[in-house]
Amino acid sequence: MNGVQDLINISQYYGKDSRFVIAGGGNTSYKTADRLWVKASGSALATITEDGFAVLDRQKLQVLSERQYSENTAEREEQVKNDLAAACISQGKRPSVETSMHNVINYAFVVHLHPTAVNGLMCAQNAESDLKQLFGEKALYIPYTDPGYVLFKKVEDSIKAHREAFGEEPSVIWLQNHGIFVAADSIEEIKTQYDAILAKLEVKPLVIEDRDTCSCTEQVLPALRMMLCQEAIQLAGQTCSGIRNPYAGANLKVLKVRKNSLVKSFYDSAEAYAKISRPFTPDGIVYCKSNYIYIDAEESQDKIAQAQEAIPAFVKKFGYLPKVILIKGIGLVAVGDNAAQCDIILDVYEDAMKIAALAENFGGAHPMTQAQIDFIDNWEVENYRRSVAAGGASGRAENKTIVVTGAAQGFGEGIARCLLLEGANIVVADLNEEVGQATVARFNAMVKSNRAIFVKTNVSDIPSIENLVHQTICNFGAIDAFISNAGVLRAGGLEDMTPENFEFVTKINYNAYFYCAKVVSRVMKLQTKYSGEDYYADIIQVNSKSGLRGSKANFAYAGGKFGG
Repeated sequence: MNGVQDLINISQYYGKDSRFVIAGGGNTSYKTADRLWVKASGSALATITEDGFAVLDRQKLQVLSERQYSENTAEREEQVKNDLAAACISQGKRPSVETSMHNVINYAFVVHLHPTAVNGLMCAQNAESDLKQLFGEKALYIPYTDPGYVLFKKVEDSIKAHREAFGEEPSVIWLQNHGIFVAADSIEEIKTQYDAILAKLEVKPLVIEDRDTCSCTEQVLPALRMMLCQEAIQLAGQTCSGIRNPYAGANLKVLKVRKNSLVKSFYDSAEAYAKISRPFTPDGIVYCKSNYIYIDAEESQDKIAQAQEAIPAFVKKFGYLPKVILIKGIGLVAVGDNAAQCDIILDVYEDAMKIAALAENFGGAHPMTQAQIDFIDNWEVENYRRSVAAGGASGRAENKTIVVTGAAQGFGEGIARCLLLEGANIVVADLNEEVGQATVARFNAMVKSNRAIFVKTNVSDIPSIENLVHQTICNFGAIDAFISNAGVLRAGGLEDMTPENFEFVTKINYNAYFYCAKVVSRVMKLQTKYSGEDYYADIIQVNSKSGLRGSKANFAYAGGKFGG
């Protein structure tokens, strides 16, 4: 048996399954008599290799069980961190904060995850009683305990008590408002146990249906995005000095919308929202913070007015920007420092919605208390995880959202690629879906925190352009620049040029620019209305020298380019 390879296999197996792992949560380990391999902080289970594990000396780890640490929380956590680092054989890797728990569980393999189905029970009012009813009196349940050393000691003592009571090693440990540890001496047995657990918990699986985002999205989100940017600038202590544009980099926020039947069930009323207004797990706080905004106004302008009051009040009260805004009629809106962060926020907060829905089967939801939330908010370990999760691109176009028409290939692809590498979020708007999707896949493989999407677009058709704008706003929340690059050429003199070809060339090269500018300017006007004087958005038409000086048999093309 190759234990480390088995550890890699089981880690990737669960890491790629969103039922078990969201946003990199959870950790895994393998141990021998003297060594422990545990997931290092910042490593993703889905793609982890041997290099993603920290290797520790188990004898040195024993110090954490024996040493008396400071009663002061901050001092204690610093002492524990230093002892954990001293036990680390592999340099430059920060072992999981739950390493000590992995070490005291007497099985070769330990897989600690936060499955949605498990937390539907663990974050419920009747968590302990219903757990015993489903899994028997031997089920080892740990009431919520602050993560880190205190939780480790609680688990260690509970394992000892379990041994004394039942004469056996516990292979499953359930943690209130946290998750589960499953342990075994083979990865096959790990899988068997997880399968059995989910089989009992998923008797009533959630049915979630997609919902179309409404057209009011582009009437609201661009305004909210600029309000958030204004608050970010003030938090950063920057002013519109004219020397440096504050509407750049980290101050430019990215917004993304998700709407489905589950989201709708929680935005329909203030009473429904109240059930998800507090976090259920530490992961929820790390990625989504612990406070959110709910907007329930009906009309678009009223939603904006409500946001104008709610956002500054939120920042004044909590000292940070909201990560989550739930808007009635629009959906769940993530506010990210970059596009990749938006995806994580949406996944984590939607998971909280699932947990709340599942908890109804076990007496209703049981969120974390304010004291528990405060500990996580101020815990150095979780602040470290936040910094790792934040990521971030850099470049002259960082966090700007730029639409490029005709960007599937050729000149447009080159423009889009260069802007992507400067940190922009790119929308590839093109009729060629096959090539466009391939271009976007290649783009996204080049970057970490910004994103590219493809929207099939006919620039000579206004409804198609309106869909392009809608999809862009739903994915990124704004349009900072629109590059009208799509163009066609059909040569021919007066005798050869047909009316159909002339109309086609003119419609793509000239009319389309007018159509695009007409539709896109609505969003840009909304953005500038709710921004400071230093913000501006651009509409750029890519022309040709033929627009200045015609050439033989190209009068249709030259006319369109001259007009553009």
